[in-house]
Amino acid sequence: MKHTKQSIISKDGVSYLIPFILITSCFALWGFANDITNPMVKAFSKIFRMSATDGALVQVAFYGGYFAMAFPAAIFIRKYSYKAGVLLGLGMYAFGAFLFFPAKMTGEYYPFLIAYFILTCGLSFLETSCNPYILSMGTEETATRRLNLAQSFNPMGSLLGMYVAMLFIQAKLHPMCTEERSLLNDSEFQAIKESDLTVLIAPYLIIGLIILAMLIVIRLVKMPKNGDQNHKIDFFPTLKRIFMETRYREGVIAQFFYVGAQIMCWTFIIQYGTHLFMSPDFGMDEKSAEVLSQQYNIIAMVIFCVSRFICTFILRYLNAGKLLMILAIFGGLFTLGTIFLQNIFGLYCLVAVSACMSLMFPTIYGIALKGMGDDAKFGAAGLIMAILGGSILPPLQASIIDMKEIGWLPAVNVSFILPFICFLVIIGYGYRTVKRNW
Repeated sequence: MKHTKQSIISKDGVSYLIPFILITSCFALWGFANDITNPMVKAFSKIFRMSATDGALVQVAFYGGYFAMAFPAAIFIRKYSYKAGVLLGLGMYAFGAFLFFPAKMTGEYYPFLIAYFILTCGLSFLETSCNPYILSMGTEETATRRLNLAQSFNPMGSLLGMYVAMLFIQAKLHPMCTEERSLLNDSEFQAIKESDLTVLIAPYLIIGLIILAMLIVIRLVKMPKNGDQNHKIDFFPTLKRIFMETRYREGVIAQFFYVGAQIMCWTFIIQYGTHLFMSPDFGMDEKSAEVLSQQYNIIAMVIFCVSRFICTFILRYLNAGKLLMILAIFGGLFTLGTIFLQNIFGLYCLVAVSACMSLMFPTIYGIALKGMGDDAKFGAAGLIMAILGGSILPPLQASIIDMKEIGWLPAVNVSFILPFICFLVIIGYGYRTVKRNW
């Protein structure tokens, strides 16, 4: 039994236990950053008295960093090493977190967007480095089990990020609602804004210190070398070759829409729940409604985690493309419930969408990269770039939410037509995967 446990993280008699633990912790660290950020769209909108569209610029900056650095990260790792990529990623992550302090001192919104962008440039380096690094820490036969184990820590970090956002930011912000803040004079508004920004930046400064400590530890610990010692970079020929593959090209498109759907559902559950709980049926004040909505967001993440294990088990018996198509169909149906049900059942449907999204990212990832060999290194970077969907689509949804009402439905309900369209795209990719036997 002991040998079985060691064989997952050992190769040729060498144990990679400590390096595995350190790199796996990075999965939780970027999960934390992702999911402490989603509720900040609503928080910044209130603090700076902005529209939901302006608040959604947080997601533009956040996921724009992923897009900007994916291929530079792949080139850097190919030229140097996985460890160098991890260290640079952690350094940018910490630097971006520390920039929240000078951003707060300016009292302006846009410096925070710069901080988010730099922070997520670091996350792009981490994600591009850590996944293949984990694969290299043992035998090829145990690679999938090893990566699944490491990835299981990502939603744990996400849950912690949601919990910190709820208890240490949302619950501690000034209770004055958005409408009341709009009536304040400049001096009153500035005083409340200063207090709220102090609350908001504290968790980011703390995580920055933790990231810095992690960087130092990884720098000092002896880590395994890259399994691939080929440092030659044929960027444009490789890029042309991989995008000629239909399965890969359509996979990047499907991943773009999946990430967009995920971020929209997890970001605007706050607006959806707040609108519902402030209605006459519930009669809650805005702050209490926001905190309760975040609790539903946490429940959605728990369901996401449980569903990931269930769907991983189902994959033993069901084709990956077929499972992807089935999950997307149910995701679309639940999204329709979110749109048309103007009561607590609409919120239940929105929470249930997370069960359907649980295995979409790694399933699309695996289908798109299947059989790509060494080209998978740059192919993986293209799929990381597809995270841009989380930057482009949420502002579009926010602009719909700002319309207040559309026909007989609240605009926040109608806005979920965008995730529904995303699921239609994913259904198509799953169907073609099955039909073409990809």
